Amino acid sequence: MTARSPADGLYQHRASGRFADNIVFFSRALRRAGMRIGPGAIADAIEAVGAIGIGSRREFYAALQCTLVKRHEDQALFDEAFRLFWRKRDLVRKMIALLSPVAPARASENQPRRAGAARLGEALLSGRHDDRPPGEKQAIEIDARYTASGRELFRKADFAQMTAAEIGEARRAISSLLLPLDRVRTRRFRPSHRPARIDPRATMRDAMRFGGELILPRFREPRLVHPPLVALADISGSMTQYTRVFLHFLHALTEQRHRVQTFLFGTRLTNVTRQMRNRDPDEALDECVAAVKDWSGGTRIGETLHEFNRRWSRRVQGQGAIVLLITDGLERDDAVQLEIEMDRLHRSCRRLIWLNPLLRFEGFEARARGVRAMLPHVDEFRTVHNLESVAELVKSLSGEASRDADPRRFLHPQRAADEAHDNVG
Repeated sequence: MTARSPADGLYQHRASGRFADNIVFFSRALRRAGMRIGPGAIADAIEAVGAIGIGSRREFYAALQCTLVKRHEDQALFDEAFRLFWRKRDLVRKMIALLSPVAPARASENQPRRAGAARLGEALLSGRHDDRPPGEKQAIEIDARYTASGRELFRKADFAQMTAAEIGEARRAISSLLLPLDRVRTRRFRPSHRPARIDPRATMRDAMRFGGELILPRFREPRLVHPPLVALADISGSMTQYTRVFLHFLHALTEQRHRVQTFLFGTRLTNVTRQMRNRDPDEALDECVAAVKDWSGGTRIGETLHEFNRRWSRRVQGQGAIVLLITDGLERDDAVQLEIEMDRLHRSCRRLIWLNPLLRFEGFEARARGVRAMLPHVDEFRTVHNLESVAELVKSLSGEASRDADPRRFLHPQRAADEAHDNVG
């Protein structure tokens, strides 16, 4: 008996009249997972598969991918959905069970799941629930997300494992965060009613109004302004999900602070500050994605930092700027150049804060050469994978120091532990 290929099963679905229904169900699952797919794209997918036939799994994948994937950042989600859906039904159920939020006990908790897997699992499960007979009643489920324990779990949930609805809630929560109140003293002055420092020019100008007979002192005080904030965000494949959510935080900062400069980098550097000034956050992110040519691609941290230091550093890093570097530090190029550019970047700003989502793992160690080259030149080393970490970043920008963000605990873990023990004693 000859073995059957996956294409044979697809031909059988087509012959039985359910092949188009499967494509429709697959497209709706992608839409529930967050992709933008309209009825026209679904019709094009059915027509494309009908035109080329199903000679192989690769041709079938290419037909669906060309008609359903409109944005480059949706490619990873489409690949995961295609891998799960177009196989035997019993394997689909097992994979959905593994990817669902309540996973079986035999699933490994230490192994990280793929980005978007939770959204995709929820989309496939919800689609099957929608296909129940009309007379069957839907079971009542209790939503515990807004209870005290539910809010705590939601604040600690990983952005990459959130569903599409949870990501929307996270974006709204980030927009409502109390933004940093940090201010720096400048060399310029402003009038003051408090007896701080006498303003000679204003005093003499006011005395001339009375012919010099009455001289009342006028005072001035240093002007306090928000320091410039510069964000360098990695948009490589491993950082896409975290960067997209963090861009909502930067958009909220941009609305209230005019001096926020945003740069995206993968294999090249792109300035998206103008796009981030759009009033609508979703439109701002869409414009950023359209302006970037290497979204979800590779990463060259050293080369892009060299371009930033050469072209943009003097323009945007004046007056005590704070730099937020969002990347996982997995450099493929020469680590020597990366260390040189990190040292130059650190010397050009007041504070350099590195936000790395890999810190969400308890056993994280600075073993990668890129990480070891960058750590000596940062002031703070933080994670940025959930709402709680974003709230801690806001506290740090407001001036609240934290020992947990000291990068020395990864470069010299034993020395950092001894210092912490001495401080406690």
